[in-house]
Amino acid sequence: MVDTAQSVAIEVKSKLTQRDVDEQLERLGKFKRLLPRYQNIQLLGAMMAPSEVARYAYRQGLFVITQSGEDLVILNDAKFQSKAW
Repeated sequence: MVDTAQSVAIEVKSKLTQRDVDEQLERLGKFKRLLPRYQNIQLLGAMMAPSEVARYAYRQGLFVITQSGEDLVILNDAKFQSKAW
């Protein structure tokens, strides 16, 4: 999703590992350098995956999304502080 102030880069995995989270963090760090037209947009990260690694992703500042039936649910609580790139 992109608007004039913020964008969310979402990684979708059927099985999430800590390495997948680390790779997403690395990609987010390179995003604005590789796509300079987004230089002035706050970039947020998210992972969509059913996994115990979701807690690690949360602690790294990523939104964690999972599927519940036919709906998507954001698992982050009110205390969550997202990291911005």
